[in-house]
Amino acid sequence: MFTHHAHSNYSFLEGTIKIPELISFAKSQSAGYVTLTDTNGMYGLIQFAKEAEEAGIKPVLGSYIDDVRNESNYAIFLAKNNKGYSELCKIITTRKLGEEFSLARVIETTSPNLFILTSSLNLLKKLTFSERLKNNLFVELIVTKKQKKKTRELFEFARAKGLKIVASHPAYFSHPEDFLMHKVAAAIRLNKTLGTLESNDTIDEEYWLRAPLDLENVWHSLPEAIWNSDYIAKNCNVNLKFGDYKYPTYPLPEGETAFSLLWKIAFRGLEEKYRPITERAVKRLQYELEVIDELGFSDYFLIVWDIVREAKQRNMMTIGRGSAANSLTAFCLGITQVDPLKYNLYFERFLNRGRTSPPDIDLDFSWKERDEIVRYVFEKYGYDKVAMISTTVTFRARSAFREVAKVFGVSEKEISKYGKFIPWTSAKNLPQISEKFPETKNLAFEEEPWNSIVKIAAKFAGYPRHLGIHPGGIVITPKPINNYVALEFAANKGLGLIITQPDMYSVEDLGLIKIDLLSQRSLGVLKDTVEMLTVNRERGRI
Repeated sequence: MFTHHAHSNYSFLEGTIKIPELISFAKSQSAGYVTLTDTNGMYGLIQFAKEAEEAGIKPVLGSYIDDVRNESNYAIFLAKNNKGYSELCKIITTRKLGEEFSLARVIETTSPNLFILTSSLNLLKKLTFSERLKNNLFVELIVTKKQKKKTRELFEFARAKGLKIVASHPAYFSHPEDFLMHKVAAAIRLNKTLGTLESNDTIDEEYWLRAPLDLENVWHSLPEAIWNSDYIAKNCNVNLKFGDYKYPTYPLPEGETAFSLLWKIAFRGLEEKYRPITERAVKRLQYELEVIDELGFSDYFLIVWDIVREAKQRNMMTIGRGSAANSLTAFCLGITQVDPLKYNLYFERFLNRGRTSPPDIDLDFSWKERDEIVRYVFEKYGYDKVAMISTTVTFRARSAFREVAKVFGVSEKEISKYGKFIPWTSAKNLPQISEKFPETKNLAFEEEPWNSIVKIAAKFAGYPRHLGIHPGGIVITPKPINNYVALEFAANKGLGLIITQPDMYSVEDLGLIKIDLLSQRSLGVLKDTVEMLTVNRERGRI
């Protein structure tokens, strides 16, 4: 029975439910469905969908989206199908990137590929209820002690407007006793102490994962609301097709295919690298190109070649690293600088016909020039089809300890006195830190408030804190990228960098193609050295 819409710890200090906990709960209740609706995002949605499918449970994919100027106005969007999933990605992206975002306008223009649930009466009063909207909009009824009056008002409004109702139970934490952790998380998010939190800073303390059977008993007088919750879940059928790769395309000259162009460029490179050209070199290159074409990687190689070519035209130092050095094709394209024939390197270590995942070619650039080549990729392949990949920055021992201590009202001086001795380790080690790390043995962690602080901080081990930017990962897609994932600005919005909400692992699970454009100081130092030598030689100093 579909009753919960859960907020995982990927809601960044709003929900505290770990995705494995949510799936484990669904299995323990013999639930056929489980849903995730993190706030204004799909950060953990890919991981959730993958793990739910592996557990034999149908994932219902959605997001809790609030209004920019009034967060009390919100709606839950649930994808019925793959088109609905893509539309959800676009809505979240607009919410995160758009200066003008009206939730009411979004709801009224939403396609039939999404279900919409809301218990925001102010929002409902702004809507004009077309028949199309009525078919997909549900008034969300929530029964807790604090919600009874509001639920009655919503029920009466739904009846007056001829709207459908649905039983719902938001879940932000796993067990009743986890409410304290939710309060601590809210205080960290709002930069407050526990003593200064206001009632509207936290959610209803009954918003934990309750057994579906308990909720059915609560809703026994309104079976229609339960039936509608089940109806919604049964009609949400998104298939993300994990392992189905979405290869970007290289812009081709007229009359060329990706393979024909790659063939010409590679053999042109062969003529430059080998004089005379040997039969061994020709056969090896032909073989490699055939494998590349069979696996569908021709466009990928052209894009990497294009990035390297542009860098060299701009007098940038660049080098391809990793197992790509085993490829004669990469050598002939100028991507790598190692002759695989001279050193008897095997192409199969890099690519072979049994491989289904895309090749992984890492390109190094000077730390001074990497951003310039990243900008080129955005401009060449389209700002709508390129994004940097995010990383999820999580709590470690020191950061968890510091943040929880601040919430408890401990002074910065006292926090630093203890925190500087905490090693770089997992937060889960905090309760036994004096036993595991000799440098902390003289700290009074067994006394209050430190004892409570380390116990709570330990629970934040591995919890997402905020999004960062992958050191070099960039993704290029064949269609606009917000068909596949939602986007947002990087934390330093002033840079204007747009990143994917899902991290590298989820992006790869979804089949999007990542290219690593890495920043390396040694190349910058090498280039500076060569330039200094050139200048000094011209001036007769050496």
